[in-house]
Amino acid sequence: MNNRFITGITTGAIIGAAVGMMVMPELDRNTKRKIRRTGKMARHMAGDMYSNMIRFMR
Repeated sequence: MNNRFITGITTGAIIGAAVGMMVMPELDRNTKRKIRRTGKMARHMAGDMYSNMIRFMR
C-alpha cells in the first residue's frame, strides 16, 4: 500500500509539472511570481509537516 501511495504522489507531481509548463507561458509576470511564492510556501509547509510527523512517531 505504501508503494502505491508514493507512486500516486510521484505521478501527480509529474502531471502537475507538465500542465504547469504548458500554462506558465500564457501568464503575466505577477501571476508567475505568486505561483512560485505559493509553491515555495507549500514545500516548506510539507517539509515541516513531515518533520513533525517523524518526531511524533518516535
